[in-house]
Amino acid sequence: MRMLPEDWEPIYKEIVDDFGYSRASDESSARLLKAVMMNSDLISDDDIVLQKCVTVFGSSDGLEKDITSTAPRGTLIASGSSVGRVMEAGIVPEIVVTDLDGDIGPQIEASKNGAITFILAHGDNADLVQRYAQDFLGPIVLTTQSRPDNIVSNYGGFTDGDRAVCIARHFGAKNILLLGFDFDDPSEKGADRFTKKKKLRWAKKIIFDHNDPGVAIEMPR
Repeated sequence: MRMLPEDWEPIYKEIVDDFGYSRASDESSARLLKAVMMNSDLISDDDIVLQKCVTVFGSSDGLEKDITSTAPRGTLIASGSSVGRVMEAGIVPEIVVTDLDGDIGPQIEASKNGAITFILAHGDNADLVQRYAQDFLGPIVLTTQSRPDNIVSNYGGFTDGDRAVCIARHFGAKNILLLGFDFDDPSEKGADRFTKKKKLRWAKKIIFDHNDPGVAIEMPR
């Protein structure tokens, strides 16, 4: 199911209110991303083909265990800091979904090796857009969580992980396997646990409460 801008807008407004984010800052960062990436290898929806089965890798502490217990299948989409960890496990992601946070080196490497990278600009990452965005040399899709235009897309989603799921659904996935997702116990790394738990609650809501009945979501038991 494609999450159209009019479907995403009320969810986005709730998130902005919940976290105290600024729509103006989100849109300013999106304009910056568009400006710095104008000469990059930007591709359109028509250039992207996914299998009906997709594996989305999250960056929970249990990612490696999930990979060992459940074989990834279909189109492989790695979100954020999961990229380096799946590459260490010998898995080559075909798509990377990132807001340029976390372990950025492997994400840039995956792009150089041909992975399609969906880069998100939001109000808190303008500095990262300036620092890293142009280092991604492979095919790029520019994204925002606010107002899209003809160059910057909005497929829905808030965190890298649930945004990857929204992208998979947008491009026709019918079976989505989630590896490295834990909606109850956030990783010890990075932002404070309170904020992480709050983000995970939203990620879970976006993935499951706004899912299409025709799309099967699976997780390891």
